[in-house]
Amino acid sequence: MIPPEARAVWFPAPRRAELRYERLDPPGPEEITVRTVASAISPGTEMLVYRGEVPADLPLDLPTLAGSYALPVKYGYAASGRVERAGERVQELSPGDTVFVHHPHQDRFTVPAHLAVRLPDGISPERGAFFANLETALGVVHDAAPRLGEDVVVFGCGVVGLLILRLLGLCGVGSLLAVDPLERRRELALRFGASAAVEPGAVGEAVAGRGADVVVEASGSAAALPEALGCVRREGTVVVASWYGTKPVTLDLGGRFHRGRVHIRSSQVGGIAPELSARWDRERRGRVVLDLLRRLPLEEMVTHRIPFERAPEAYRLVDEVPSEVLQVILTYPQGGG
Repeated sequence: MIPPEARAVWFPAPRRAELRYERLDPPGPEEITVRTVASAISPGTEMLVYRGEVPADLPLDLPTLAGSYALPVKYGYAASGRVERAGERVQELSPGDTVFVHHPHQDRFTVPAHLAVRLPDGISPERGAFFANLETALGVVHDAAPRLGEDVVVFGCGVVGLLILRLLGLCGVGSLLAVDPLERRRELALRFGASAAVEPGAVGEAVAGRGADVVVEASGSAAALPEALGCVRREGTVVVASWYGTKPVTLDLGGRFHRGRVHIRSSQVGGIAPELSARWDRERRGRVVLDLLRRLPLEEMVTHRIPFERAPEAYRLVDEVPSEVLQVILTYPQGGG
Protein backbone atom coordinates (compact mmCIF):
# COMPACT_ATOMS: atom_id res chain seq x y z
CA MET A 1 0.00 0.00 0.00
CA ILE A 2 1.35 3.44 -0.95
CA PRO A 3 1.35 5.77 2.09
CA PRO A 4 -0.79 8.91 1.71
CA GLU A 5 0.96 12.15 0.88
CA ALA A 6 1.05 15.51 2.59
CA ARG A 7 2.11 18.89 1.28
CA ALA A 8 4.46 21.23 3.09
CA VAL A 9 6.02 24.65 2.52
CA TRP A 10 9.76 24.57 1.88
CA PHE A 11 12.24 27.39 1.27
CA PRO A 12 14.59 26.02 -1.43
CA ALA A 13 16.53 29.28 -1.84
CA PRO A 14 16.43 32.83 -0.46
CA ARG A 15 13.06 34.51 -1.09
CA ARG A 16 11.53 31.41 -2.61
CA ALA A 17 8.76 29.26 -1.16
CA GLU A 18 7.23 26.18 -2.72
CA LEU A 19 4.87 23.34 -1.85
CA ARG A 20 6.43 19.89 -1.75
CA TYR A 21 4.78 16.51 -1.43
CA GLU A 22 5.91 14.37 1.48
CA ARG A 23 5.23 10.90 2.77
CA LEU A 24 2.67 10.89 5.59
CA ASP A 25 3.31 8.02 7.97
CA PRO A 26 0.48 6.63 10.10
CA PRO A 27 0.74 7.50 13.79
CA GLY A 28 2.76 5.22 16.00
CA PRO A 29 1.50 4.13 19.44
CA GLU A 30 2.36 7.51 21.03
CA GLU A 31 1.75 9.74 18.01
CA ILE A 32 -1.11 11.65 16.42
CA THR A 33 -1.92 12.70 12.87
CA VAL A 34 -3.22 16.26 12.56
CA ARG A 35 -5.13 17.87 9.70
CA THR A 36 -4.18 21.55 9.71
CA VAL A 37 -6.93 24.18 9.71
CA ALA A 38 -4.88 27.37 10.07
CA SER A 39 -1.23 28.34 10.40
CA ALA A 40 0.36 31.73 11.01
CA ILE A 41 3.28 33.17 9.07
CA SER A 42 5.71 34.93 11.37
CA PRO A 43 6.68 38.28 9.80
CA GLY A 44 9.79 38.38 12.01
CA THR A 45 11.77 35.21 12.62
CA GLU A 46 10.22 33.24 9.78
CA MET A 47 10.92 35.97 7.25
CA LEU A 48 14.60 35.98 8.27
CA VAL A 49 14.69 32.31 7.30
CA TYR A 50 12.75 32.95 4.07
CA ARG A 51 15.22 35.68 3.08
CA GLY A 52 18.24 33.52 3.89
CA GLU A 53 19.36 35.88 6.67
CA VAL A 54 20.09 33.21 9.29
CA PRO A 55 23.58 31.76 9.97
CA ALA A 56 23.75 28.68 7.74
CA ASP A 57 25.45 26.53 10.39
CA LEU A 58 22.95 27.32 13.18
CA PRO A 59 21.20 24.14 14.37
CA LEU A 60 17.45 23.85 13.89
CA ASP A 61 15.76 24.31 17.25
CA LEU A 62 12.46 22.43 16.84
CA PRO A 63 12.08 18.68 16.26
CA THR A 64 9.39 19.33 13.64
CA LEU A 65 11.68 21.32 11.31
CA ALA A 66 13.58 19.70 8.44
CA GLY A 67 16.51 20.60 6.22
CA SER A 68 18.91 23.30 7.41
CA TYR A 69 19.32 27.04 7.52
CA ALA A 70 21.74 26.66 4.62
CA LEU A 71 18.54 25.93 2.61
CA PRO A 72 16.45 24.14 1.65
CA VAL A 73 14.48 24.15 4.90
CA LYS A 74 10.96 23.33 5.98
CA TYR A 75 10.14 26.05 8.47
CA GLY A 76 7.29 27.48 10.50
CA TYR A 77 6.03 27.01 14.03
CA ALA A 78 2.39 28.01 14.35
CA ALA A 79 -0.03 25.34 13.11
CA SER A 80 -3.47 24.57 14.48
CA GLY A 81 -5.75 21.76 13.40
CA ARG A 82 -7.77 18.73 14.40
CA VAL A 83 -6.59 15.29 15.39
CA GLU A 84 -7.40 12.78 12.64
CA ARG A 85 -5.89 9.67 14.19
CA ALA A 86 -4.33 8.86 17.54
CA GLY A 87 -1.98 6.02 18.45
CA GLU A 88 -3.14 3.31 20.79
CA ARG A 89 -1.17 4.63 23.77
CA VAL A 90 -2.35 8.24 23.38
CA GLN A 91 -4.78 8.98 26.19
CA GLU A 92 -4.92 12.76 26.43
CA LEU A 93 -6.03 13.39 22.82
CA SER A 94 -8.75 11.91 20.63
CA PRO A 95 -9.81 12.27 16.99
CA GLY A 96 -11.65 15.57 16.55
CA ASP A 97 -9.74 17.42 19.26
CA THR A 98 -8.39 20.83 18.25
CA VAL A 99 -4.66 21.25 18.87
CA PHE A 100 -1.77 23.64 18.38
CA VAL A 101 1.66 22.33 17.35
CA HIS A 102 4.95 24.15 16.77
CA HIS A 103 5.05 22.72 13.25
CA PRO A 104 5.88 24.07 9.77
CA HIS A 105 3.09 24.89 7.32
CA GLN A 106 1.82 21.48 6.19
CA ASP A 107 -1.69 20.27 5.43
CA ARG A 108 -1.38 17.02 7.42
CA PHE A 109 1.40 15.78 9.68
CA THR A 110 2.21 13.11 12.23
CA VAL A 111 3.98 14.04 15.46
CA PRO A 112 4.51 12.67 18.97
CA ALA A 113 1.39 13.47 20.98
CA HIS A 114 3.38 15.30 23.66
CA LEU A 115 4.26 18.04 21.14
CA ALA A 116 0.60 19.02 20.74
CA VAL A 117 -1.25 21.51 22.95
CA ARG A 118 -4.95 20.77 23.24
CA LEU A 119 -6.99 23.91 22.60
CA PRO A 120 -9.94 24.21 25.01
CA ASP A 121 -13.47 24.63 23.74
CA GLY A 122 -14.08 28.19 22.58
CA ILE A 123 -10.60 28.72 21.10
CA SER A 124 -10.81 28.42 17.32
CA PRO A 125 -7.91 27.06 15.24
CA GLU A 126 -7.24 30.58 13.94
CA ARG A 127 -6.94 31.92 17.49
CA GLY A 128 -4.86 28.89 18.37
CA ALA A 129 -2.36 29.79 15.63
CA PHE A 130 -1.36 32.80 17.79
CA PHE A 131 -0.11 30.47 20.55
CA ALA A 132 3.57 30.72 19.57
CA ASN A 133 3.72 34.50 19.29
CA LEU A 134 1.71 34.98 22.46
CA GLU A 135 4.05 32.61 24.29
CA THR A 136 6.96 34.72 23.04
CA ALA A 137 5.30 37.94 24.19
CA LEU A 138 4.61 36.52 27.64
CA GLY A 139 8.25 35.46 27.96
CA VAL A 140 9.40 38.94 26.96
CA VAL A 141 7.20 40.59 29.59
CA HIS A 142 8.50 38.17 32.23
CA ASP A 143 12.08 39.02 31.22
CA ALA A 144 11.34 42.74 31.26
CA ALA A 145 9.79 42.50 34.74
CA PRO A 146 8.43 46.06 34.90
CA ARG A 147 7.29 47.42 38.26
CA LEU A 148 3.91 49.02 38.84
CA GLY A 149 3.99 52.60 37.56
CA GLU A 150 7.25 52.33 35.60
CA ASP A 151 7.65 53.90 32.15
CA VAL A 152 8.12 51.45 29.28
CA VAL A 153 8.97 51.90 25.59
CA VAL A 154 8.31 49.19 22.99
CA PHE A 155 10.06 49.37 19.63
CA GLY A 156 8.16 47.53 16.91
CA CYS A 157 4.39 47.17 16.56
CA GLY A 158 4.25 43.95 14.62
CA VAL A 159 2.34 40.97 15.98
CA VAL A 160 4.72 40.24 18.85
CA GLY A 161 5.18 43.93 19.67
CA LEU A 162 1.43 44.52 19.88
CA LEU A 163 0.99 41.49 22.10
CA ILE A 164 3.79 42.74 24.34
CA LEU A 165 2.06 46.11 24.59
CA ARG A 166 -1.20 44.48 25.58
CA LEU A 167 0.42 42.32 28.26
CA LEU A 168 2.42 45.24 29.65
CA GLY A 169 -0.82 47.15 30.02
CA LEU A 170 -2.20 44.27 32.08
CA CYS A 171 0.85 44.62 34.37
CA GLY A 172 -0.12 48.16 35.39
CA VAL A 173 2.90 50.01 34.03
CA GLY A 174 2.88 53.81 34.04
CA SER A 175 3.36 55.30 30.57
CA LEU A 176 3.60 52.91 27.63
CA LEU A 177 5.18 54.36 24.50
CA ALA A 178 5.02 52.49 21.17
CA VAL A 179 7.53 53.10 18.37
CA ASP A 180 6.96 52.10 14.74
CA PRO A 181 7.56 53.71 11.32
CA LEU A 182 4.11 52.69 10.01
CA GLU A 183 1.16 54.92 10.88
CA ARG A 184 -1.31 52.03 10.65
CA ARG A 185 0.60 50.06 13.25
CA ARG A 186 0.95 53.07 15.53
CA GLU A 187 -2.83 53.50 15.44
CA LEU A 188 -3.30 49.84 16.31
CA ALA A 189 -0.78 50.18 19.15
CA LEU A 190 -2.97 52.85 20.71
CA ARG A 191 -5.93 50.47 20.59
CA PHE A 192 -3.78 47.80 22.21
CA GLY A 193 -3.02 50.01 25.20
CA ALA A 194 -0.13 52.31 24.33
CA SER A 195 -0.26 55.75 25.99
CA ALA A 196 1.32 57.29 22.89
CA ALA A 197 2.88 56.13 19.62
CA VAL A 198 5.70 57.80 17.69
CA GLU A 199 7.97 57.21 14.72
CA PRO A 200 11.60 56.10 15.18
CA GLY A 201 13.77 59.12 15.88
CA ALA A 202 11.11 60.84 17.99
CA VAL A 203 11.53 58.76 21.13
CA GLY A 204 13.88 61.14 22.93
CA GLU A 205 11.42 63.99 22.68
CA ALA A 206 8.53 61.71 23.69
CA VAL A 207 10.21 60.64 26.92
CA ALA A 208 11.10 64.30 27.61
CA GLY A 209 14.68 63.59 28.62
CA ARG A 210 13.71 61.52 31.65
CA GLY A 211 14.17 58.18 29.87
CA ALA A 212 12.28 54.93 30.32
CA ASP A 213 12.73 52.38 33.06
CA VAL A 214 12.37 49.48 30.62
CA VAL A 215 12.74 49.39 26.84
CA VAL A 216 11.71 46.40 24.73
CA GLU A 217 13.23 46.08 21.25
CA ALA A 218 10.86 43.93 19.17
CA SER A 219 11.16 45.58 15.75
CA GLY A 220 13.68 43.23 14.16
CA SER A 221 15.50 46.32 12.88
CA ALA A 222 19.18 46.56 13.72
CA ALA A 223 18.83 50.36 13.69
CA ALA A 224 16.38 50.28 16.59
CA LEU A 225 18.72 48.92 19.25
CA PRO A 226 21.01 51.99 19.40
CA GLU A 227 17.95 54.23 19.81
CA ALA A 228 16.61 51.87 22.49
CA LEU A 229 19.87 52.20 24.44
CA GLY A 230 19.68 55.95 24.08
CA CYS A 231 16.28 56.36 25.71
CA VAL A 232 16.63 54.22 28.84
CA ARG A 233 17.12 55.63 32.33
CA ARG A 234 20.22 55.10 34.44
CA GLU A 235 20.22 51.49 35.69
CA GLY A 236 17.38 50.79 33.28
CA THR A 237 16.96 47.63 31.21
CA VAL A 238 16.77 47.07 27.46
CA VAL A 239 15.19 43.72 26.59
CA VAL A 240 16.07 42.51 23.10
CA ALA A 241 13.24 40.36 21.79
CA SER A 242 14.37 40.68 18.15
CA TRP A 243 16.41 38.07 16.37
CA TYR A 244 18.65 39.88 13.89
CA GLY A 245 20.00 36.77 12.18
CA THR A 246 23.02 37.70 10.08
CA LYS A 247 22.22 41.43 10.08
CA PRO A 248 25.05 43.36 11.81
CA VAL A 249 24.26 45.61 14.76
CA THR A 250 26.55 48.50 15.68
CA LEU A 251 26.33 49.97 19.19
CA ASP A 252 28.05 52.89 20.89
CA LEU A 253 28.83 51.48 24.34
CA GLY A 254 31.22 54.22 25.38
CA GLY A 255 28.76 56.83 26.60
CA ARG A 256 25.25 56.49 28.01
CA PHE A 257 25.44 52.71 28.20
CA HIS A 258 28.63 52.71 30.30
CA ARG A 259 27.96 55.74 32.50
CA GLY A 260 24.31 54.81 32.99
CA ARG A 261 25.00 51.19 34.01
CA VAL A 262 22.40 50.11 31.49
CA HIS A 263 21.39 46.45 31.40
CA ILE A 264 20.89 44.62 28.08
CA ARG A 265 18.98 41.36 28.22
CA SER A 266 18.18 38.86 25.50
CA SER A 267 14.72 37.31 25.59
CA GLN A 268 14.23 34.01 23.76
CA VAL A 269 11.12 31.88 24.05
CA GLY A 270 13.03 28.59 24.19
CA GLY A 271 13.89 29.08 27.86
CA ILE A 272 12.57 30.35 31.18
CA ALA A 273 14.41 33.11 33.04
CA PRO A 274 16.58 31.45 35.72
CA GLU A 275 15.11 33.60 38.49
CA LEU A 276 11.63 32.27 37.59
CA SER A 277 12.53 28.63 37.04
CA ALA A 278 11.66 27.55 40.58
CA ARG A 279 8.05 28.66 40.01
CA TRP A 280 7.57 28.69 36.24
CA ASP A 281 8.06 26.09 33.53
CA ARG A 282 6.83 25.85 29.94
CA GLU A 283 3.73 23.95 31.00
CA ARG A 284 2.65 26.73 33.36
CA ARG A 285 3.45 29.38 30.77
CA GLY A 286 1.37 27.44 28.24
CA ARG A 287 -1.65 27.42 30.55
CA VAL A 288 -1.45 31.20 30.86
CA VAL A 289 -1.18 31.53 27.08
CA LEU A 290 -4.34 29.44 26.63
CA ASP A 291 -6.19 31.74 29.01
CA LEU A 292 -4.93 34.81 27.14
CA LEU A 293 -5.98 33.31 23.79
CA ARG A 294 -9.58 33.59 24.97
CA ARG A 295 -9.32 37.19 26.11
CA LEU A 296 -7.21 39.22 23.70
CA PRO A 297 -8.52 40.94 20.51
CA LEU A 298 -6.41 38.80 18.19
CA GLU A 299 -8.70 39.16 15.17
CA GLU A 300 -7.69 42.84 14.88
CA MET A 301 -4.18 41.75 13.86
CA VAL A 302 -5.25 39.44 11.01
CA THR A 303 -4.87 41.38 7.76
CA HIS A 304 -4.92 38.47 5.30
CA ARG A 305 -6.34 34.97 5.13
CA ILE A 306 -4.74 33.17 2.20
CA PRO A 307 -5.35 29.58 1.03
CA PHE A 308 -2.48 27.21 1.71
CA GLU A 309 -2.15 26.50 -2.02
CA ARG A 310 -1.13 30.15 -2.49
CA ALA A 311 1.56 30.10 0.22
CA PRO A 312 4.37 31.29 -2.12
CA GLU A 313 2.22 34.35 -2.91
CA ALA A 314 1.66 34.94 0.80
CA TYR A 315 5.41 35.03 1.50
CA ARG A 316 6.01 37.49 -1.34
CA LEU A 317 3.30 39.71 0.10
CA VAL A 318 4.85 39.74 3.58
CA ASP A 319 8.31 40.31 2.15
CA GLU A 320 7.53 42.97 -0.45
CA VAL A 321 4.58 44.93 0.99
CA PRO A 322 5.10 44.99 4.77
CA SER A 323 3.12 48.21 5.10
CA GLU A 324 -0.05 46.32 4.14
CA VAL A 325 0.54 43.23 6.23
CA LEU A 326 0.39 42.38 9.90
CA GLN A 327 -0.69 38.78 10.51
CA VAL A 328 -1.14 36.48 7.53
CA ILE A 329 -3.07 33.27 8.22
CA LEU A 330 -2.84 30.33 5.83
CA THR A 331 -6.16 28.47 5.56
CA TYR A 332 -6.43 24.80 4.60
CA PRO A 333 -9.09 22.83 2.70
CA GLN A 334 -11.02 20.47 4.96
CA GLY A 335 -12.36 18.03 2.38
CA GLY A 336 -11.23 14.44 1.82
CA GLY A 337 -7.71 13.26 0.93
